[in-house]
Amino acid sequence: MSIEKLKANYPVNIRWVHFPLHPETPAEGKSLAELFAGRDITPMREQMKSLMAEAELPYGERTHTYNSRLAQEIGKWADTQEGGEAIHDALYKAYFVDNCNISDINELLRIAGSVNLDTSTAREILEERQFETAVDEDWSRARLVGVTGVPTFFSNDLTVVGCQPYETLEKFVQHLIELEKKD
Repeated sequence: MSIEKLKANYPVNIRWVHFPLHPETPAEGKSLAELFAGRDITPMREQMKSLMAEAELPYGERTHTYNSRLAQEIGKWADTQEGGEAIHDALYKAYFVDNCNISDINELLRIAGSVNLDTSTAREILEERQFETAVDEDWSRARLVGVTGVPTFFSNDLTVVGCQPYETLEKFVQHLIELEKKD
């Protein structure tokens, strides 16, 4: 995985900032055919598979898109927990590989448990929407810096948008390191 490789090779600090991609999607989700009505989704699927393969990420046969709001809230909470960053990979796999409904609280609790997060606390976090405001702030920040897609890598007013191969992200990090040296 490109991010893990970057962390191993460079002094990078990854901080997840959430972004509303299709926030109007209902909790039960939408089929991709419905989301992209009137368009042939086969080329889009093939492009995604290719991009994911290039980035060394697994990718399954997704049929639906789901509202990711609660997943973002549990991810924001998980970032405050010891070892909680593991939830991001687990959420990715659940959504992009296993085609799970990541807007379903029980599914999110299963995912949280799979990375050793306390599921009773996670349930409380989700039911009480304790990280709703924090995710709202992420959404505002993402809009402010011009995020238009996911993932977006942002630092020093520079961005790299979309699933990218390791080499592209490495060039981005090397450029940022050179900028730092000049300051």
